[in-house]
Amino acid sequence: MGKFAVGIISLVVGLVLGAIGALTVGGGAMAGVGVATGLTTGICMTVEAAEDIGLMTPDQVEEVLARAAENLSSVGGMPEGQQSEIADTSAECKNFMEKLRNQG
Repeated sequence: MGKFAVGIISLVVGLVLGAIGALTVGGGAMAGVGVATGLTTGICMTVEAAEDIGLMTPDQVEEVLARAAENLSSVGGMPEGQQSEIADTSAECKNFMEKLRNQG
């Protein structure tokens, strides 16, 4: 299975587990954090994988991240105050993923 497929699967799994885990532990406020973390993890893993295998250039990654953040905010997909949790630049994705890797 390629890196891109792993990224897509991670997006789905991260979203589901983040939402379920957050609802179980802390209710509504924690759900926002869990969903934001799951979305950011999945999106960042997907665009990093696409960049690694040459499907996207760094500029295209920036465009995709900005568009994803814009689309998410336009549909009201995140609770108030949680929009800033979503990475919308390649540098933010790299920082987020580094923090995530260091936690484990």
